[in-house]
Amino acid sequence: MVFIHDTKQALTAAVVLVNTLPGYDGADTLQTPDDLRAYLEVNPYTGVMRKDQAEIDAVRDIRQRLRQLWEVDRDAAVPLVNEMLRDGRALPRLVIHDGYDWHIHATDDDAPLATRILVEAAMAFVDVIRADEYDRVRVCSADDCESVYIDYSKNGSKRYCDTGNCGNRMNVNAYRRRKARESA
Repeated sequence: MVFIHDTKQALTAAVVLVNTLPGYDGADTLQTPDDLRAYLEVNPYTGVMRKDQAEIDAVRDIRQRLRQLWEVDRDAAVPLVNEMLRDGRALPRLVIHDGYDWHIHATDDDAPLATRILVEAAMAFVDVIRADEYDRVRVCSADDCESVYIDYSKNGSKRYCDTGNCGNRMNVNAYRRRKARESA
């Protein structure tokens, strides 16, 4: 599955952010200014960033809204995405900067960081919905993991997230079960 760079970047940032939620696959991993800095280092955004507690709290508050996109099908995602765009007062425009070719920004650079993240994720999901690739928006198939991911594989066969070594762990478990059956 091929998406333009800004779509893939926003989807990846949404995955990473959603996977910081507590209760799905561990503890809350977005609590401090250092946590936010680490997130932004890997998932860069342009514009104003205060990195203070109010901004951290606002970014934390959008995670559950984004998580909902992994809990619904394509048709049910549409009103969620439209609501995110409406709430962020999205007004798409083409921009070029920092070595990136033309791409879309849909908020002002001085909009709150949480709004920019939410709107960029919503814009990326617009592309997923329009491309009829929503079946690639997935929750990890490991029996002990609830992390989310987007399957970018050519044949759409990815079953496990990249956060907890789930694929290897589940393969080892299956191997051990087979060996135990063979021994019995």
